[in-house]
Order: sequence, then structure tokens, then C-alpha cells
Amino acid sequence: MVIDWFSPAQCVGYAAFVLGVGSFLQTDDRRFKLFMAGECLAYVVHFSLLGNPTAVASSSMSLLRSLLSLRSRSAWLAAAIIAVNLALGLALAKHASDWLPLAASCLGTLALFLLQGIPMRLVMLCGTGLWIANNVIAGSIGGTALEVVIAVVNSVTIWRMARQSRAARFHQACDGQQS
Repeated sequence: MVIDWFSPAQCVGYAAFVLGVGSFLQTDDRRFKLFMAGECLAYVVHFSLLGNPTAVASSSMSLLRSLLSLRSRSAWLAAAIIAVNLALGLALAKHASDWLPLAASCLGTLALFLLQGIPMRLVMLCGTGLWIANNVIAGSIGGTALEVVIAVVNSVTIWRMARQSRAARFHQACDGQQS
């Protein structure tokens, strides 16, 4: 397979790369979700141009889910989004690998609606692994680079958040001993 590094599809993938890295640099959950919505929109266009309908469906659901999770933490809404993802998979998947982005989207839905902080980012990291596999199979240069960098950036952000949490607990303990 010959890949044109500067085709419109790949250029939109690079835009998704920038937005995705920006998303996973955020320690504020709301900003994280806003950046993620932008990444998902770029992914919709990217995978449309690459002709990968299950990744388009998954990215579309991820966009919707990112926007809805800004307003709601409803487990019922999360379940509905997961059900739609599974229905899309049943309708569109032709190969086992077609389920990778759909499974990633389901994990992301659970994370964004039911979790926050470090646990949310850990589940998102699992989804990132599924996206890496999908993007390698799809021939997505920008998408593969994005997800590999996201895995690293998310891991560093998780570490930063854990360090901040430990420092805050230490300061609280010290303040409690001084009283």
C-alpha cells in the first residue's frame, strides 16, 4: 500500500493529531472533553476520506458522546451510546478489526460519563491502544502518530495528576498535624 503523506485525508489526520495531543495535555476534565470533541470531528473527516466506515461511525459517536458528557453524567445515556456503537458495529463491521474503533469508543463512553480524573484517563488509555491497532491496519499515518503520542502524553498527564494528588494529601496531612 502506497501512502500519500500529504493527501487531504492525511492532512486532516494531522489536525486530529494536534487536537488529540491538546486534549490529553489537559488536567481539567471539561477542557479535556472539549479538545476531544475537536479531535473526533477531525477524525470523522479523516476516516471518511480514507474510506473506513466503522471508524467514521465510531468517531461520530465519540464526537456526540464527548459533547453530551459535558452536560450529563447519566449512566443511561452512556448505555444508549454504547448500544448505538454496538448496533453500528453489527451493521458495518466486515472484519474482526472493524470492531477495534467501536470497542475504543465504548471504553471512552464509559470513561467520560462514569469516571473522572485519573480513572477516566486510565480507561481512555486502554481505548488508545485499540485505536493504535485500528490506525495501523487502516494505514492512517496521522492517526497512528496521534494515538502513540496520546498514549505517552496521557501517561505523563496521569503521572502529573497523581503527583499533584499526593502533594495535596501531604500538605493536608501536614496542616492537620500543625493544628
